[in-house]
Amino acid sequence: MKKTTIITLLLLAFATQTVFQSCTDDNDEINEFVADDSSFSGFDLFHLHATKQGIDPAMHSNGDSTAQRKIYFKDDVSPSNGRYPVGAIVVKHSTNSDGSLNQITAMVKRGNNFDTDGGDWEYFMLQPDGKIAKDPSGNLMRGAKLMDGMCQNCHTGAANKDYIFSK
Repeated sequence: MKKTTIITLLLLAFATQTVFQSCTDDNDEINEFVADDSSFSGFDLFHLHATKQGIDPAMHSNGDSTAQRKIYFKDDVSPSNGRYPVGAIVVKHSTNSDGSLNQITAMVKRGNNFDTDGGDWEYFMLQPDGKIAKDPSGNLMRGAKLMDGMCQNCHTGAANKDYIFSK
């Protein structure tokens, strides 16, 4: 009787460890993060990393020397070993000198070899409420080659910092 109980307990312990171990392995690292409108909701409450004035080298201010740009990082994410984790979200909110909206752009580390030439980042244009903007044809303004590749081409200049200029 005792031998059967001990064997049963050992099998139960092994099964429990196996279940917990497999759950832990699956959640240790996200392979792909596909952003949607909810990903950017309340972006102005993300960690404000920097506020910059003047002409934006990336032209997020349309060459306005009096423009202001606020750069937000969701959950104050930082790189580890020079790379941002899958799911990292960065939002840049640009305003003109009169306080009117210039544009809101974002980038998300998508992962899963989404765009290996661009560090697996996906670029977005956002509406003031954080929803993904649409072009005149109704297509969501998102992708590795957003704006005919303009976003990716510019951010290639920061490839040594995982395509992020500001951190």
